[in-house]
Amino acid sequence: MKRLEVAPRSDWKATAEADGLLWHTPYWNETAYYELAESDVVAIRAATEELYEMFLEAGKYVVSRNLFHEFEIPQFIVPTLIKAWEREPPALNYGRFDLGYNGDGKPKLFEFNCDTPTSLLEASVIQWRWKEKQFPQARQANEIHEYLLAKWQDIANYLPGREIHIMAMRDSLGEDIITATYMAELAREAGLRPTYIAPQDVGWDAATNTFVDLDNRPIRTLYKLYPWEWMLREEFGPNVAKAGTVWIEPVWKSMWSNKAILPILWTLYPDHPLLLEASFEPLQGDQVIKPIYGREGRGVRFSGDADWRDDDLGREIYQRRFWTSAHNEQYPVIGSWIVDGHFCGIGIREGGVITGNTSAFVPHIVD
Repeated sequence: MKRLEVAPRSDWKATAEADGLLWHTPYWNETAYYELAESDVVAIRAATEELYEMFLEAGKYVVSRNLFHEFEIPQFIVPTLIKAWEREPPALNYGRFDLGYNGDGKPKLFEFNCDTPTSLLEASVIQWRWKEKQFPQARQANEIHEYLLAKWQDIANYLPGREIHIMAMRDSLGEDIITATYMAELAREAGLRPTYIAPQDVGWDAATNTFVDLDNRPIRTLYKLYPWEWMLREEFGPNVAKAGTVWIEPVWKSMWSNKAILPILWTLYPDHPLLLEASFEPLQGDQVIKPIYGREGRGVRFSGDADWRDDDLGREIYQRRFWTSAHNEQYPVIGSWIVDGHFCGIGIREGGVITGNTSAFVPHIVD
């Protein structure tokens, strides 16, 4: 795994914007790229699919032992969550494993972003366009678009009608909206009729126990780029347990996307080569402290840092620190994408020792 410099495309900004990447500066960085060996991709693919199987077992463990208090999941939604886990309603079942990888051993799991994973458009479309222009003969570990489209086509037949509402916040960077728009285009290509709705525009019809849009139409299927932990703590949160809405993704994802799953995994698979030691109690030695609801590096601190915390992000877990090799003073994190248990692509973010919202996305090729 090498980090190499390259001259950017002369029209890269216009090309990125045409493909929907509006927040490209300074987030998208094509002055460099990562070159992965085929053996790197094989290792990442194997790790990703094995981790998925481990998450399945961890989910069964949590459900069978009713450990939802460890995740601070509200009790009112637990029966609905268990029902969704056991009955498997339609879902894309997609996500991004964030992995530490030095190329000299097995990747290590940092966490699993599988409720509202972003960096999707750039991993799927933008870096592919870059490769086709810069290295047209090279390979890239990237079938994300194809796998997601196939999964949309699969679940379209099991949804209540062809209309689907797409919910995302209008964030200042535009990342959530563009990610949701990309998903809407995939849904449309799969034969569905997507309609955008903002979270604050979702209404509730108490007479029919139905979520509705601004036109008072029932929301029968909702793709949400909006975290479950936010939804369940808002005023309408308890109504989730009453409504017949098909959620994409289902409420059981609130279990997998929660960092409390990391100590559960370590309990089930102690000393597993793909895992970092994790606990609900402080560890001895070098460790990372993570809030269970933290996103994009928010609330993360290291042993020895000032003892502060953000109570809005829930309880904290402790994970053994793993040092990735620095490339030109940049620390890369592998985002390994999976759809329905199948590895489908890689995106790489780099920056400081904590990967945050502004950490750069750098494309890759496979040697």
